[in-house]
Amino acid sequence: MQTNHIEVHATENKSHDQYNLPHELTALPRLMNQGEFAAYIGKSTAWAERARWAGDGPRYIKLGRHVRYRADDVLAWIEANARTSTGV
Repeated sequence: MQTNHIEVHATENKSHDQYNLPHELTALPRLMNQGEFAAYIGKSTAWAERARWAGDGPRYIKLGRHVRYRADDVLAWIEANARTSTGV
């Protein structure tokens, strides 16, 4: 049995108007799943999971069983971890 589906992929080259989205939706924050977050910072998903459990990672959102990270929270976490020295 064949199913039909439509996929919409947002790209930086297309404006929000080209997708006919309501203006309110275009301002929603970008959410990353655990794999996307881990890939962005160059770590494994296991590291991201352990950091979340230990409270060492960025703020996250639980949507049911799913973990999501706001891009702004990830960037804030990265900035908070910026160091100028290896000393304590």
